[in-house]
Amino acid sequence: MALHGFPDDSRIYNRLTPHLAPHRVVSLDFRGFGHSERPEKETLEPGQREAELDAVLDALELDRVTLVGHDASGAVAVNYALAHSERVAGLVLLNCYYGDAPALRLPEMIRLLGDPNFTPLADALVSDPKMRGWLLAHTRRRFGYALDDPEGVAAASIVPQWFGEDGRPDALVAIRAWTATLYPEMAIQDQHIANGELKELAVPVTLAFGEDDAYLNPELARHIQGLFANADLHLIKDASHWPQWDQPQLTAQLIRESGN
Repeated sequence: MALHGFPDDSRIYNRLTPHLAPHRVVSLDFRGFGHSERPEKETLEPGQREAELDAVLDALELDRVTLVGHDASGAVAVNYALAHSERVAGLVLLNCYYGDAPALRLPEMIRLLGDPNFTPLADALVSDPKMRGWLLAHTRRRFGYALDDPEGVAAASIVPQWFGEDGRPDALVAIRAWTATLYPEMAIQDQHIANGELKELAVPVTLAFGEDDAYLNPELARHIQGLFANADLHLIKDASHWPQWDQPQLTAQLIRESGN
């Protein structure tokens, strides 16, 4: 089961999935993103993303799965494993975060959207298509991705969330709702860490981080590795924030080998 963060959708796994054959891969669009329905307004409660994941597993009658979490969904995957370890065969974490850490460098755009002190400014910027485009371009540049690549991950998965596509509305409501939970959720994650819950998790954990990501970076990956009693860490060369897009074959290999 492959999970996405913000502000993208399940298509961040399009290049990865063929390399995982013949294994079954389910890429989930959380509510409000990708091909899912668009709520008119939304406020996320703690644990809502984990509940969505649980509902999908039940609907598909999947008893035990490997969870692949990327970006904000890395925390969702970890939290789900803490609550339902019997349903998780393994965790694979791709360029994500969990709790606060000295090495954590959240993108400026995400910090702006997540900080309640800047909500009026963030809403004004996001409501203006030109400023929205500037924020997106700035973040792509900082991640090291070409701004005009029609075959890139941004064109495939990110731009549609910001501007809509083929008659489907944008995902701004969902983006604003999820980013608004950023700091409260990180505080909850810090408490799980302080309670020693991650150290006690009896689920195989693999971290696979694109080493060129200046935000969710190799130093952060090493920090997250240390939160678990026994986790494997792999730094992927020539990959930035989306290793499943930049190096799909190698990322697929690490997923297949996870837990072995």
